[in-house]
Amino acid sequence: MGVAGQWPYRSTGRARALVLLALGVVKVATVEQLRQLVLPGTADLQTVRNACKDLRHAGLVESVGKTSRMGGGGRPVALQLWNLTTAGLAAAASELGRPVKEMGGTAREAAKAGAAHALAVTDTIDAIRQSPPLATKPVARRTTVPAQGRELPARPAGLGHLRGWETEVALPVTGTFAAPSKGSLRADGVLTAPEDGVPVLFVEVDNHTEPAAVVARKIERYQKFFQRQVKDHRGRDVAMWSTLWEDSGRGGFPPVALVFAKDVGPEARLNRIKAIRDASRPCWTGRWESDHGWHVAPEGEERDGWWNFGGTVPVIATHLGQLKAKGPHGPIWWRFGRSEWQTLTDALTNTSTREDYLARGEQRRQEREAARVLKDQAVRDELERWQESWECPSCGTDVTLDTVSDGYQPAEGGRCPTCERVHRELQAERAAAEDAARSNGILARLRARTEGQ
Repeated sequence: MGVAGQWPYRSTGRARALVLLALGVVKVATVEQLRQLVLPGTADLQTVRNACKDLRHAGLVESVGKTSRMGGGGRPVALQLWNLTTAGLAAAASELGRPVKEMGGTAREAAKAGAAHALAVTDTIDAIRQSPPLATKPVARRTTVPAQGRELPARPAGLGHLRGWETEVALPVTGTFAAPSKGSLRADGVLTAPEDGVPVLFVEVDNHTEPAAVVARKIERYQKFFQRQVKDHRGRDVAMWSTLWEDSGRGGFPPVALVFAKDVGPEARLNRIKAIRDASRPCWTGRWESDHGWHVAPEGEERDGWWNFGGTVPVIATHLGQLKAKGPHGPIWWRFGRSEWQTLTDALTNTSTREDYLARGEQRRQEREAARVLKDQAVRDELERWQESWECPSCGTDVTLDTVSDGYQPAEGGRCPTCERVHRELQAERAAAEDAARSNGILARLRARTEGQ
């Protein structure tokens, strides 16, 4: 590799290593896709193109097919497809730190056929990864004009790293991972990103080339694979999938993400999602359970319970346009069984679980306890209040110091407010009668005569 002239296109070792790493994961890609995956901060495509040409010169990659994509002017443009050779597969395995036997094939035949589905998978991986553009060191040129600073394109936050991806992963219903039986499933992509809270995510990319029922049957095969048990080194039965991937701790089987790559319009896309959802309902629907079984709840109370998602496959769906624009953490995921678009974390989190039920029960217990404490305190306060009471001297009614009415608060041993009001009214009447007597009686007339003389 160090021989002069080995790299006639003058690509850097870093660029070549990154291209090998990317092709080791996605197997086949265009130069633009490779740039987006591993070198999005480069000024143009030439850096990646030169790396591909140098790797081809070294016999590690080849270009045996082309694809057609829409160009800037709205016209189709033919683009070269790059894939690994057998020697390149071994070199990529070294870059990824994986055994060659786990690398799969070179994708040579897929590249010859245009690799439409493989390219959609590559676009999906890029949209989930969202490699952050990093400025690259300018290439020294014979010019006196200083290089102009570039504004790097902004991308939403991504999920995981490229090394956390595997494509065309065998999921044997019978047989082994290395030799799966006929009828076993191959996942389009498997992402492990525990650093982002996603121990494992199985990804299926849909190009609308199969009926909805066929896609639904893939979900059924996922469920069968997840249900498969094998013996561990201690002879215990364990889930086969758990021998390679970690459990999320959320309950149920690992999640499956459906990414719809073809732009067919919102209505057609939503109808297809619903058709797949309805056809696969037994795979993702949980079981409603309750501590009271099927007994009727007490009158006035709603029967509470929880969803048991054991044995179910969480299925989340989105389309590639949303994924590219908003990234994997945006509110772009629709989980089967729900009615709104959610973030990835919310979509993957089971709701109305037994833990939620127990938490609600604890909350109700605390509320009942608080109400009981308040009621007991009120009873104690009432007892203390009446222990300090006395009989009204007028009517015998119990009176306390905190008896208040119309601003009147009796002193200890005093009349109740009613008797006090009657007492005051009688006093007022007597005073009025005395005033009238003084004004109209004999003394008043004698006074008037004396004053008149």
